[in-house]
Amino acid sequence: MNALLLANRTKAGRLLALKLKAYANRSDVIVLALPRGGVPVAFEIAKALNLPLDICLVRKLGVPEHPELAMGAIAMGGVIVINEDIVQWRKISQQAIAKVAAREKEELERRDRLYRGNRPFPQVRDRTVILVDDGIATGSTIRAAITTLKKEQPQKIIIAVPVAPPSTCQQLKAEVDKVICLLKPEHLYSISLWYENFAQTTDAEVRKLLEMASPETTGVPN
Repeated sequence: MNALLLANRTKAGRLLALKLKAYANRSDVIVLALPRGGVPVAFEIAKALNLPLDICLVRKLGVPEHPELAMGAIAMGGVIVINEDIVQWRKISQQAIAKVAAREKEELERRDRLYRGNRPFPQVRDRTVILVDDGIATGSTIRAAITTLKKEQPQKIIIAVPVAPPSTCQQLKAEVDKVICLLKPEHLYSISLWYENFAQTTDAEVRKLLEMASPETTGVPN
């Protein structure tokens, strides 16, 4: 395997857990994953550190005609974050943004029902939150998650990701308490390029991992 590449999300989570040992077995710490790809990474962290795992639902707002490019993101509770640079560069109208946001809001609500069911959002007030994704490109989705979490008044927010550009990591350091990142390529291009295996995480996998990490299964309280 190329030393500059991550094997897969599972291995990436185990490597991140090694850098988060100080938070193991602490009742005031919770791991929150950004579905779908962040869940297998976060599962390994939560398992290794004996911490509860839950999700922070966020959806990227893709540029019309180029959906892989994020012009912003939305999160539960009506949170919306817009990347003004992208919007101005691509000359995207407010009407177009609203149309994409409405569609992604439906998907956000579908995933909330599917993944969480009747469970409420976990209590994070006065706790340390380890926020996990499988990589950061523009930072729109992670910023929407940060905005959502800050409303809940956690004691600290720590971002843990396998790969992100150094400039994005630096910017995020001003918004959270700590950023832990394994790979910081100057030219990211695409998160998938930094993994040997970047197969899409399915809804079924997300549900299975959340079930395996539930308090009933692990004995770790939420």
